[in-house]
Amino acid sequence: MTKDAIVVGAGPVGLMLAGELRLGGADVAVYEKLPAPSGESRGVGFTRRAAEVFDQRRLLDRFGDVEWAQGHFGGVRIDFGKLEDNHFSVRGIPQFQTEEILESWLRELGVTVHRNHEITGFRQDADDVTVRFAGPDGTGEETARYLVGCDGARSMVRNLAGIDFPGWGATRGMYMADLVGSGVRPRPIGERVEGGMVMAFDLQNGVDRIVIHDENLRPHEDRSTLRFTDIADAWQRMTGESIHRAEVRWISSFTDTTRQASAYRAGRVFLAGDAAHIHMPAGAQGMSVGVQDAVNLGWKLAADIAGWAPEGLLDTYHSERHPVGRMLMRNTRAQTRLYLSGEEMEPLRAVMGELVRIPEVARHLAGIVSGLDVRYDMGAATHPMAGLRLSPDLVLRRAGGGRVRVAELLHEGRPVLVVGGAGAAREEMLRSADGWKDRVDPVVGTWEDEVGGMTPPPAVLLRPDGYIAWAAPGDDSLTESLERWFGRPSAAVRAA
Repeated sequence: MTKDAIVVGAGPVGLMLAGELRLGGADVAVYEKLPAPSGESRGVGFTRRAAEVFDQRRLLDRFGDVEWAQGHFGGVRIDFGKLEDNHFSVRGIPQFQTEEILESWLRELGVTVHRNHEITGFRQDADDVTVRFAGPDGTGEETARYLVGCDGARSMVRNLAGIDFPGWGATRGMYMADLVGSGVRPRPIGERVEGGMVMAFDLQNGVDRIVIHDENLRPHEDRSTLRFTDIADAWQRMTGESIHRAEVRWISSFTDTTRQASAYRAGRVFLAGDAAHIHMPAGAQGMSVGVQDAVNLGWKLAADIAGWAPEGLLDTYHSERHPVGRMLMRNTRAQTRLYLSGEEMEPLRAVMGELVRIPEVARHLAGIVSGLDVRYDMGAATHPMAGLRLSPDLVLRRAGGGRVRVAELLHEGRPVLVVGGAGAAREEMLRSADGWKDRVDPVVGTWEDEVGGMTPPPAVLLRPDGYIAWAAPGDDSLTESLERWFGRPSAAVRAA
């Protein structure tokens, strides 16, 4: 066996997963069939929860001064500024920039991305997976304990694993182009026009991105035959503006095809990102959900590789993330109908516009598009906040002095036990967690203030992905939650 894990695909999801595995101590390799980064950017930002995930790993600051964007649900605006929690997404970050930042992070962690290496097959048994590949020096094989397909909608790993990809085929298509000197009027969240919808916004450094949905156009599945004149003609027909003389940087098309893998795991093979779920682009949710797939799976695989994972931990990847993917499919299909249908949808748009002015409705829809609504089943943990993410912006004042944000506590990708209060109760919690100090970091302190309407529990056990596994007062057994997520205590403590 030459590697602990092999990740196929060097997009944002594969790179993020490789970093998570490495933080957990795993020896990981990334295989990518392209000889060099494409420089293309289907995604141009990420949701609030993805931003929090990057913040938890010291990555958000690498994006520089980001532009925080208001949100919408299928074109119906949601006033994020009136909500307690911060749902603002990040806009204007091309996907290639995200990939550059993540690959730089991997280099620092000592992970190699093997480009121009295409997976051609694999075989797995009870102990490992042997991957066949074709590279610049010919064909070869490498064996690892686990294989993860982050290789996109047409995933070779998914196909070779025999995992079904059911869903709905394309019923409508959209054009996309990145242009310089187009002179188009900004339409940042889209504008209804006769016959469809058009969108235009400043992408980066004078490059405008335009998106077109023409109700009369059939889905354009074969991008190799797409010409810019097709896009420019459609834009002029729908807006009256000519972009024919603009400098073209990139053109593409996409459809509303919506599919989800029936299983995210087949033995020692896992799927994440577009290999597991595809849908019509809506608010940068696709890449963002994929990055969260990676952060959910990474620490669990690393725990198994390190030898301390409890029984069944790897199965929680599917049980936690498959429902999130299913809800993603539902909400993007709903948004597509609301956003792209014709005049017959206007009464529903008007009703939705009234509903989002109700705070509870606005919070619900905002949570869907921001990713802050995810909640996992934490078993015996019944605290009202169990299973939710703990805001990375919460500040803890350490018992020994100094202030630290939750995001900083999670920088190393390790579980964290925050213990508040004083006296015997605090000491008892610390003693209870002593058997896990090789893998769970105890921190003593008190919270300064609530953030976004979130008042943190005095004591809380955080998984490496930032979700609350146990909290007090409320949940009874700290040791039960420690064992459920982080395995048995160390041998030395058990012997004592």
